[in-house]
Amino acid sequence: MSTQYAYKVRDASGRFREGKVSADSEAAVAEQLLSMGYVPLEVKPSGVGLSREISFGRKRVTMKDLAVFSRQLATMVDAGLTLMRGLTILSEQVENPELRKSLHEVKRQVEGGYSLSGAFAEDKHAFPPFLVSMTRAGEVGGFLDVALRQVAETFEAEVKLRAKIKAAMTYPVVVFCMAILMCIGMLLFVVPIFEKMFVDLGGELPLPTQFLVTLSGLMKYLVPTFAVVGVVFLFWWRKHGKDDNVREFIDPLKLKLPVFGSLFTKIALTRFSRNLGTLLSSGVPILGALDIVSSTTGSKVIEHALHDVRQSVATGETIAGPLTKHPVFPPMVVQMIASGEESGAVDQMLKRIATWY
Repeated sequence: MSTQYAYKVRDASGRFREGKVSADSEAAVAEQLLSMGYVPLEVKPSGVGLSREISFGRKRVTMKDLAVFSRQLATMVDAGLTLMRGLTILSEQVENPELRKSLHEVKRQVEGGYSLSGAFAEDKHAFPPFLVSMTRAGEVGGFLDVALRQVAETFEAEVKLRAKIKAAMTYPVVVFCMAILMCIGMLLFVVPIFEKMFVDLGGELPLPTQFLVTLSGLMKYLVPTFAVVGVVFLFWWRKHGKDDNVREFIDPLKLKLPVFGSLFTKIALTRFSRNLGTLLSSGVPILGALDIVSSTTGSKVIEHALHDVRQSVATGETIAGPLTKHPVFPPMVVQMIASGEESGAVDQMLKRIATWY
């Protein structure tokens, strides 16, 4: 079984470097480092005591991991390193163990004759279709470093978007949860005290107060019931929340929610315009780009709209035409895309829409 080792080395220019690598022994680590052109200075087991890496289940490859990897690989290719050398270095140095495992497999397949995009396509869990298509476009056009840099910029923008959403949502969600908990606490503990006082005083209670007292009595049964239902729903959602039949029902409702519906719509439009603009500017054919983008917006509503757009483009029609039939696309978006088609700069117009949203 492989063990993770921490190492310190000196490279060909005399600089000190450090990192981590998985191997069967310290001797195997030293051999790998020498084959990479480094002079090993120190090799020792990584993760001793409290610094040991703890992992609960399978760690996912996140958008941030892919953004960092894409930018690092683009920099190495641009600096003149061979693709194999770049993959070798990154497969040993990336922090995410799942991505590290995937890159080892990618390196093995590239050594066996696969293209880089073909090797990425073999691991659909780690590498999304957007990355695969951009890499393929870069390989065909001879601008792999530029394509990977565009992938990194797109993923970084997505990470920033998610961070902004989380930051904006944290305060209202916390306040909402605290308000719910306070209401439940008052119904469970405060209202019964007043109920006893009302009974002692005698007289008939007003209808709103009677309703409050009745609700207080029911809460001792409702709270455990809702807790159990909530836990069951959570487990069910984690397993089936991404199923197509579930999303067909939930996604249209999300866009109609008060306040949050507008937010979900703008997020989906941002992803659509940014990803489609990036793919088109990199030379990915329009039909293939639409297929890829339809699965990256996170909304079945926009996915169906893009299906109509694809049919329109396949018959020689415009992109903007079918969008007018779908209310999720505001008139401004449709008009800007139509202007981009007339001027031959759809990709630039899509990027401006993404920046606007």
